[in-house]
Amino acid sequence: MWQGIIIILVFLAITALMITRKIPTLVALPLLAVLIAVVAGVPLIASDAPDKPTGVLNGIVEQGAIRMAAAYCAVIFGSWLGQLLNRTGVTETIIKKSAELGGDRPLVAVLLLSAVTALLFTVLSGLGSIIMVGTIVLPIFISIGIPAATAGCIFLMAFATGLALNVANWQTFASIFNVPISDIRNFEIIMAGATALMTIAFILIQFRRHGLRLGFSAPEPDDDKPTITGWRAPLAMMTPLVPIVLVAALGVPILTSFTVAIIWVLLVTQRSFTRAMNTLTRTCYDGITDAAPAVILMIGIGMLYLSVTHPVVKAVLSPMMTTLTPHSAVVFAVFFAVLAPLALYRGPLNLFGLGSGIAALMSASGLLPVQAVMGGFLSAERIQGVGDPTNTQNVWVSNFVGVDVNTVTKTLLPYLWATSAIGSITAAALYF
Repeated sequence: MWQGIIIILVFLAITALMITRKIPTLVALPLLAVLIAVVAGVPLIASDAPDKPTGVLNGIVEQGAIRMAAAYCAVIFGSWLGQLLNRTGVTETIIKKSAELGGDRPLVAVLLLSAVTALLFTVLSGLGSIIMVGTIVLPIFISIGIPAATAGCIFLMAFATGLALNVANWQTFASIFNVPISDIRNFEIIMAGATALMTIAFILIQFRRHGLRLGFSAPEPDDDKPTITGWRAPLAMMTPLVPIVLVAALGVPILTSFTVAIIWVLLVTQRSFTRAMNTLTRTCYDGITDAAPAVILMIGIGMLYLSVTHPVVKAVLSPMMTTLTPHSAVVFAVFFAVLAPLALYRGPLNLFGLGSGIAALMSASGLLPVQAVMGGFLSAERIQGVGDPTNTQNVWVSNFVGVDVNTVTKTLLPYLWATSAIGSITAAALYF
């Protein structure tokens, strides 16, 4: 019992250090993984068999570092594709075409640009892509007459909608929960729909509240940014759909799907083989740089997962998990719906923080179907994705539109919380 109490205290201490920004998450997760295992009594070096290391160093640290290799390879390939879309002008072309379709109808323009933003972030990732898309979309929103803070919130809600359909994220979550991609896909499609509905509700409420004018003039296009013209434009604009269709509809592996999309965008945007190879090389390097923070985080998540699912640690924490884990559909739905804001500040329901360890414990306890655990945490992820003030995208968007980052969180929280509640109820209905 005393070991379990110490582990909880360590957990709370690490959480406090992260919230107060004394240590970064990329340090906190490996540190927590090692401390939990040491307190539970896992030996530093041990093996159950020659090919099955179980010690803190040779098992949790060494094996944990590569446990999510499939996930961070998917993130790297997704970032590579995102850099290609930005570098070749596909992103710019999609946004400008959408703004033109909106014409002088502000509501139509905002809805179209929100849909396009969502579509782009099914494949884009990283702060670089946020900046690339945001510097185009946000001035258009503001030129319509939308207040700056509201424009930033609409952009982030649209981003969150696309993020639910990001196939690289699907691979990450599949690795965290140790479930097939199809389980993640099916639930995330539901969450994308719920987020889209809340995005539309937010836009309509804000339009009514601010009484926006009927006409506007979009900003002059930036000639320094490349765009695509002629017959190649519609083909290039289809690129974000390629990996989604291949993975979701045809069951093609994720890395293969990204590779096909990379080849596709090169074929329809590059006029020579030499230029295509140069672009491919440059964007590969940039994509790896863009993906690096996520990769480092996943290494820590892998270590934490192996630590909390280690038989010795499970034996120590099982009594506590039995008490804390909801056992019925109603209690489960209420538990995750009410506590979803604990995903903020890398809290206990944050899959990219301490939540990955708690999710692993809940799954390993056998008290809940693993799909239910998946649904509960993916529901809470909706609040973390664009509600957490510590997110780099929240910080950048807030600075760009000139508002405090906490103002964005307060504005979006009711809508994100409602989305999480929908997800929690849906998971309870589907998996119990």
